[in-house]
Amino acid sequence: MNEDRDTLRDNEIEEIMPMIPLRGLSIFPYMVLHFDIGREKSISALEKAMMMNQTVFLSAQKNPDTELPTRDDFYQIGTIAKIKQMLRLPGDTIRVLVEGVSRGRIEEFIFEVPYFKCRVTAIKEEEFEVLSPHIIALMRSVLTSFEEYLNFNPKVSQDIFPSVASIEEPGRLADVVTSHLDIKIEEKQEILEAFDVEKRLELANTIISKEIEILQIENTITKKVKTQINKSQREYYLKEQLRVIQEELGVDEDVEDEIYEWLDQLKKLKLSPTITEKVEKEIKRLKKIQPSSAEGGVIRTYVEWILSLPWNKYSRDNKDIKKAEAILNEDHYGLGKVKERVLEYLAVIQLSKSLKGPILCLVGPPGTGKTSIAKSVARALNRNFVRMSLGGVRDEAEIRGHRRTYIGAIPGRIITAIKEAKTKNPVFLFDEVDKIGTDFRGDPASALLEVLDPEQNKEFTDHYLEVPFDLSKVMFITTANTTETIPRPLLDRMEVIEVTGYTEEDKVQIAKKYLIPKKIKEHGLKEENLKISEAAIRAIINHYTRESGVRNLEREIANICRKAARRIAEKEKQSINVTAANLEKFLGKKRYRYDKIEGENEIGVTTGLAWTLVGGDTLSIETTVLPGSGKLVLTGQLGEVMQESAKAGISYIRSRVDTLPISADFYKECDLHIHIPEGATPKDGPSAGVTMCTSVVSALSKIPVRKDVAMTGEITLRGKVLPVGGIREKVLAAHRAGIKKVLIPRENEVDLQEIPSVVRKKMTFVLVDSIDQVLDEALVK
Repeated sequence: MNEDRDTLRDNEIEEIMPMIPLRGLSIFPYMVLHFDIGREKSISALEKAMMMNQTVFLSAQKNPDTELPTRDDFYQIGTIAKIKQMLRLPGDTIRVLVEGVSRGRIEEFIFEVPYFKCRVTAIKEEEFEVLSPHIIALMRSVLTSFEEYLNFNPKVSQDIFPSVASIEEPGRLADVVTSHLDIKIEEKQEILEAFDVEKRLELANTIISKEIEILQIENTITKKVKTQINKSQREYYLKEQLRVIQEELGVDEDVEDEIYEWLDQLKKLKLSPTITEKVEKEIKRLKKIQPSSAEGGVIRTYVEWILSLPWNKYSRDNKDIKKAEAILNEDHYGLGKVKERVLEYLAVIQLSKSLKGPILCLVGPPGTGKTSIAKSVARALNRNFVRMSLGGVRDEAEIRGHRRTYIGAIPGRIITAIKEAKTKNPVFLFDEVDKIGTDFRGDPASALLEVLDPEQNKEFTDHYLEVPFDLSKVMFITTANTTETIPRPLLDRMEVIEVTGYTEEDKVQIAKKYLIPKKIKEHGLKEENLKISEAAIRAIINHYTRESGVRNLEREIANICRKAARRIAEKEKQSINVTAANLEKFLGKKRYRYDKIEGENEIGVTTGLAWTLVGGDTLSIETTVLPGSGKLVLTGQLGEVMQESAKAGISYIRSRVDTLPISADFYKECDLHIHIPEGATPKDGPSAGVTMCTSVVSALSKIPVRKDVAMTGEITLRGKVLPVGGIREKVLAAHRAGIKKVLIPRENEVDLQEIPSVVRKKMTFVLVDSIDQVLDEALVK
């Protein structure tokens, strides 16, 4: 190795300089080239080189797609170049003009941050006093091959040949010729790494010869393509015999057989005369054009779509109401309203065969089984099931399809789903209908109006098919978390069924009958391997989940199953019993405490009830009285409606200072600060009116509020308590939190019927008409 270094030392000079990796680009000595750089490291290296002697080392990346290369991502042999000019372009890009000076080899990296800096050995070109006959022969061969290459490749101008032919240095000739070839970076790198001039010329000659051979093949292929195009144009003039035309176009008798088969299928479908006439017209058009043409492919796809739809195929409904009810109860616990509506539909079908499919909208918090009940409905009715998620859909073409004038047009997802269902009367689920969007591509919600209107969907017309298709026999079911974001015209066409949250007892039964057996099977366990006691299930519900549905409950059960599976796989135990006592070993420390009310009765702190998209929740409202001039401060991301409720409550208190145990001049002497914790969560709505009013009265009178009392209701300036929504969800949230008494507006008395009897027995409900009744019940006497 030392001997080799000694022999190369005469034509090598070591220098330290910045290095710039090149993507998809190679540069040779004596070559002038401009390129753009935009990466931070490359810009830093360029700026450093400009401050020094304007010399930089350029090396090609092995993979051009590598955005942040390291020392192993580019070649060690490159080109030392002189920066001639640099120009800053918009967008943090710099255009650089460089001239190659000599070959170089990286000996050592000095550092890589903030740019690549390395010690480079400059390799001087071998000089010849007299060229040998072999080198002269190689140079002539390279020039001859390059001239032939220029004749075959129109992309490279032939005007460059005289300047190339005038080059006398053999090494430089090989470099210049290679730089004009349209070849891969790897092949140019081989030339760059060939220090021996004879070897470099031989390598260049081999590469040019290969490129000439490839160009000859390309020209042959181009001529064949032109010949085929000429044959297609002759189609218009060939009128002699059908066989001769088919030979010229490359068409065989199978196309005719296929057309006759389509006409036979169309006849068997027994479609309406209008549809039949249109499809026949399209099939006959296919006879007159070249089937392999673009238009022929469009017609073929269109006809295949028409013939593949279930125009007259129906699944036979299960009319046994008892059997259907058993299937629904087998798959789901609760959801009585949904089951009742489906069974009513079956009963009417038995009496009237012409009933149109119902359009149901299941509205409720996440995890309450809205999507899965739709699958059970399909199984109970003995119908096929298809699903389409509307979450984030913004293009009207998703519903109605694309017109056939567009390239790549396809039918909408509704027709596509009907085709997949293979019957005309499936159960069709539109999931997340409340999250449908709109933009410049159209309004999908408006397109759904026709689909979900029993009077219009009998002749639903997809833009691609351009013929009506009957959707009136389809049973449409939609799901949503709230009706607030559903457009009113669309909501008007659907029958809304509330799917509210589950009680603790409901969740226990769901876990025992459905979730635990399902998860045991999914995790490869057997019933005897894992036992979860009812007390443990209740502990999971109360201390590890906080939801209206059962989605998180299912996750926690799956968590237990995974840990049990590991212990069994490691042969620690063959049977694992999970109880309330050892539950923390599987799920960790308790996250929530719903089973008891913590703390003492406090002044100015009340418990309100809120209704969110994920169900009911408790809301703690705090009020502090400070010396001041009557300012009101509201914090906790309160919406406009909630702020107005607070101001209305303050006005009511000021009007009743004579009857309340508070100072008559509090609004002059004190500042009030009302805060609702969890300030990162926006809050709004009228339901907290009585809660904030009670909190302020408690803070001003120094009378504590009972900790086990929760309340909800809107307040007026006259002290009336107005009704609010979401009573069932709010009461269930209060029950989960351990609240014993709930104050609700008297006009919401009818909503108490929706609350499960198990919850009603454990709680006390006080119906109130005015804020005076609320204060009497909530403040500690």
